[in-house]
Amino acid sequence: MRKILIGLSILLLGFVLFIQLSGNQHVYRTIGMTIFRGKMGPDIDELNDFPTRVIENLKPEPWAKSSNYGTLNPPKELIEKVINFETTAILVIQNDSILYEQYYDGYDAQTVSNSFSMAKSITGLLIGCALKDGYIKSLDQTVGNFIPKYNKEPYNTITIRHLLMMSSGLDFKESYGSLFGWPAKAYYGKDVNATVFNAPKINEPGTVYEYKGGDTQLLGMILEKATGKRASDYATERLWQKIGAENKAYWSLDVKDGMEKVSCCYYASAHDFARFGKLCMQYGNWNGEQLIDSNFVAESMTLSKTITKDGKPNTQYGCQWWVMNHKGLDVFYARGIKGQYIFSIPEKNMIVVRLGRKRADKKGDELPGDIYDYLDLGLSLSQN
Repeated sequence: MRKILIGLSILLLGFVLFIQLSGNQHVYRTIGMTIFRGKMGPDIDELNDFPTRVIENLKPEPWAKSSNYGTLNPPKELIEKVINFETTAILVIQNDSILYEQYYDGYDAQTVSNSFSMAKSITGLLIGCALKDGYIKSLDQTVGNFIPKYNKEPYNTITIRHLLMMSSGLDFKESYGSLFGWPAKAYYGKDVNATVFNAPKINEPGTVYEYKGGDTQLLGMILEKATGKRASDYATERLWQKIGAENKAYWSLDVKDGMEKVSCCYYASAHDFARFGKLCMQYGNWNGEQLIDSNFVAESMTLSKTITKDGKPNTQYGCQWWVMNHKGLDVFYARGIKGQYIFSIPEKNMIVVRLGRKRADKKGDELPGDIYDYLDLGLSLSQN
């Protein structure tokens, strides 16, 4: 027993030394918030586990309820799928009125939860706001214009547009199953901006689409440098207080008074997440006020002319927004790793929001299968 204890102590000491010397101190928090809590990854209810910055609302504009509200029921098999994927909120809005909403596991219309990567789409919209406000002169400005460390080879040809298209050509080690991958460092670490420096260049910027949180974090750094404002503060004044949010939102930070994790971790309610879908369907206009240039929004919802790392044409991504066609209908959407979705279906003037703890498995570049379930649920209730 003594030899076993000595052996374990040596292993533990070696592990600690490795973590300290390799600069991976985020692993301590990662293990503490996952394995020690009986979980295998981050959760939608970790608002109080990290410092946050509040995104204040101003004049709430509650969604109207359709005359059919409370009388419509989706097909039973779709409801069963919704429940099986541990859904906490499902919301269907058409023609600016709620057709259907259902909440589970103690959630309600006002409960805020983690957006995960839907925040990337929100960050993209904020870049559009900064462009309209003149803080950014052109999407073809180089990253080095704002971040000095990127004003040198091999980074000095990367532009804002390249970042929006997820085509920086940089390898941020986006491994979601690794303690040492970019997502773990960005989510659990204490210096999210430091994660985007010194990444190797593996492709020519603007050519290969490869989904990377590091590209979005660079956009957040550019946003802060260009506007002179924190991402949360800019989101408050330029979007949240303009689009009638019913509740406050929160953006998770790396440390107190630190940087927003702009590729993740925007906490809001289902009702308020839906507003981003409406804003984009209206090409950046809200109640007659043009908040974002319509051309920028249109480009965001259009497939970028890139190829995948396998050499195939990009068929899924625009500029920080996902793009697809389902049953002959164009759809653009924001998406998070636990099955967070904001779907916009312009031809039906419909928005579908789904929040929860699980999504369907996927292989490679295929879409998670639950996407089709939520779209079908919404379309099954369509009034036009």
